[in-house]
Amino acid sequence: MTAMGLVHDATVPVPVRTGRSRVRRVVGAIPIGIFGLYVVAAVLGPLFVDYSPVGGDLADRLLAPGSVTSDGGTAVFGTDALGRDLFGQVLYGARTSVLIGTLVVLFSGLVGITVGTVAGYRGGTTDLLASRVIDVLLAFPGILLAIVIAGVFDRSLAIVVIALSVTNWIGFARLSRSMAMTLRERDWVKSATVMGVRRGRIIARHILPFIAGPTLALATIEFAGAILAEAALSFLGLGLPSASVSWGQTIASGKEYLASAWWIAAIPGTALAVLVICVGFTGDRLTRHFGRQQ
Repeated sequence: MTAMGLVHDATVPVPVRTGRSRVRRVVGAIPIGIFGLYVVAAVLGPLFVDYSPVGGDLADRLLAPGSVTSDGGTAVFGTDALGRDLFGQVLYGARTSVLIGTLVVLFSGLVGITVGTVAGYRGGTTDLLASRVIDVLLAFPGILLAIVIAGVFDRSLAIVVIALSVTNWIGFARLSRSMAMTLRERDWVKSATVMGVRRGRIIARHILPFIAGPTLALATIEFAGAILAEAALSFLGLGLPSASVSWGQTIASGKEYLASAWWIAAIPGTALAVLVICVGFTGDRLTRHFGRQQ
């Protein structure tokens, strides 16, 4: 190796991975792993565990976790006041939460990114109109609008998704709008405009790819918010119908038995809290990752 090569190698910074950085990576991966377990349980769990939200054996009512049921089985998480297995409720409730969170994020993300990107790129009257609509919706608490919408219509999955998406798209719109306003001033966008490239093609090829990363980070946060909001609606009796399984409904049914059967409300409440916390940590990590790339 030449002397010049030695000098060049000496000037190149070599990242040093210390034990502390490895521990940080491992600790940072724990919430992602737990979130993944929730998703796997929500998707595959109901395929192996039978549960009926309208069926139960009153002889098995209010059994503590680990108790033996009348048919010889084991109530891992105990049973509720109607003798229904709490483990099945938690498992099926996880599927409900993941499904609603995903649908809300997809629907609100599609609307928000479309509105925000077009408004930020075009500017003028389009941007002004979109900004005024966002300002009006921000004047009302999102959960209040969701309660009003869910209370007016019949309880169903579609109504819950629509009610939670009414204001959830605003975050996506504001993020994509601000990034589109910045990206439209970049040289490659101006060059494409001068060359006569269509606006839709410019947005699709030169703006949306740069918005995808930060939007993914925001989606995790909105996902956690949608899960909490759905649980709140179900707790108030305004969410899913009684034939469906929701953590909010289970917690609501157990609030009257906190002294004698604490597990009815505590176990699904803990499952909900752990999921939201892990999703929040995952969103923070994605935000830092994509923030360093800007």
